[in-house]
Amino acid sequence: MIKKVAARVVAALSLLTAEIVVVGGVFMASALLFFYLTRVVFVGQSVQFDNWAFGQLDAVRAAWPRLTPVMQALTFFASLPWLVAAGIGLPLLLRRWGHRREAWEVFAAVAGAALLNQVLKSHFHRLRPDSALIFQSGLSFPSGHAMIGLALYGCLAWILWRHRRHPIWGLLLLLFALLIGLTRVYLHVHFATDVVAGFAGALFWLIMLRGVFQLGFRDDGVRR
Repeated sequence: MIKKVAARVVAALSLLTAEIVVVGGVFMASALLFFYLTRVVFVGQSVQFDNWAFGQLDAVRAAWPRLTPVMQALTFFASLPWLVAAGIGLPLLLRRWGHRREAWEVFAAVAGAALLNQVLKSHFHRLRPDSALIFQSGLSFPSGHAMIGLALYGCLAWILWRHRRHPIWGLLLLLFALLIGLTRVYLHVHFATDVVAGFAGALFWLIMLRGVFQLGFRDDGVRR
């Protein structure tokens, strides 16, 4: 009996250690990637990656021109109206269904990422590409669609995974967020470095948020 309990404890500790290593590694990698991109864009002033990405997607657009309306439709799902509706509506629904912790997680993911994105944009003050296919106001670095979109869909994916429900849907949500980021480069409303920086910022914020909620809530969703 004692041996079985000890084996379970060791197994649980090994899983916990692996989780800490993975999450900590992603946290550090996202922070380093964001810092590296600021050096590339604002210190080195390199546009090599941005021009390459534009060239690749321009070739796709030239080959399949009917793809453009699809990209315009997809990009809506990380637009300001959609994020406001999702950032308020989803938490209200989750709270109504009895998922109090998850409601706060989604709200904090969207609201925090939006606030952080505006602070970063104001600080770096990078102008948007002058070749945009659609009008888009505001600054460019990092991409709000990429950052807040991944914060929203990444948070929902994490909630699904934590409750061991529909892991495939969680993966699809992450892929959907990545696709939305791709639409921003396709439509020339963001440089590729803006989008990658937005993804890095979203991961950084989501992991910080995860740590805060693990400290503040028990597994049953009640505050500690």
